[in-house]
Amino acid sequence: MAASAATTDEGLDKAALLLTVLGPDEAAGVLKHLGPREVQKLGMKMASMPAQERSKVELILDELSEHFSKGVAVRADQEQIREMLTKALGDERAANLIARVLQGSDTAGIENLKWLDPGTAADLIKNEHPQIIATILVHLGYDQAGEILKHFSERLRNDVVLRIATLDGVQPQALKELNESLTKMLSGAATAKKATMGGVRHAAEILNFVGAAAETAILDNVREYDPDLAQKILDEMFVFENLLDIDDRGIQTILREVQSDSLIVALKGSSPELREKMFKNMSSRAAEMMREDLEAKGPVRLSEVEAEQKEILKIVRRLSEEGQIVMGGKGSDDAFV
Repeated sequence: MAASAATTDEGLDKAALLLTVLGPDEAAGVLKHLGPREVQKLGMKMASMPAQERSKVELILDELSEHFSKGVAVRADQEQIREMLTKALGDERAANLIARVLQGSDTAGIENLKWLDPGTAADLIKNEHPQIIATILVHLGYDQAGEILKHFSERLRNDVVLRIATLDGVQPQALKELNESLTKMLSGAATAKKATMGGVRHAAEILNFVGAAAETAILDNVREYDPDLAQKILDEMFVFENLLDIDDRGIQTILREVQSDSLIVALKGSSPELREKMFKNMSSRAAEMMREDLEAKGPVRLSEVEAEQKEILKIVRRLSEEGQIVMGGKGSDDAFV
């Protein structure tokens, strides 16, 4: 087991050094093919990697040794890492990841929550102060944060989302104290800037995953506190019906990425207008088969419909982030449709 972990660490070291050697343009091309966890691990490794002697570089990549004929040590600085991630992921997707990578392990304790199931994570943090919970959730993925919210009481849910929506950043010292409260080991110094986490967009993205019933209750509570803020959150949300706002070419791009079985279930809970939009962007034969399959499908639990819709929305967001489509937003009660 220890040997396996050592091998993994060595591989990560080599990959980080390779990306550093390649430079921003070539490294960006590599990072595009990796998932968020891999990109984050590599980014953190580059950020903490000490200067490497030429001899080590040559051992890893003999074929590139001519690039180091001057014998200079190699190290990625923060600006290089920032440039690599931005080129690979785009400004918006890279922003939060850059903040996490460059602030080192100040969020190590929070990052470990990503390995827990939502129920366990909710039990672990539900007795913390709502402001602490809000700070934790903005460091998690939108979908995981939404699932965790479902395990809270209505009152706590409302309070936490309100705090997320009004959060404009997290000071490094606050992150240290938060990790200490979670009894996680911290290392490294705090950065001078606060992490750009939280805000209206972050609250909206989380609400996309909490389900219709919880979403309505939360937004009603926010509206009582600040109607303008509630409207801003609504404006940032994107739900399945918002596919109506995507042009025909975009719909065709989406359809090429979505499995027919998934689309059939998702359309069971959609409006007639959205169904027709999908049909008109298929071939006549495909549209006819889809209509027949929808009629033959029978009742489907709303939870199943929403699950498929969320998966399709993940594809839509990815295509939007990649610039393949332009998005024109809401995230359940277990009924039948």
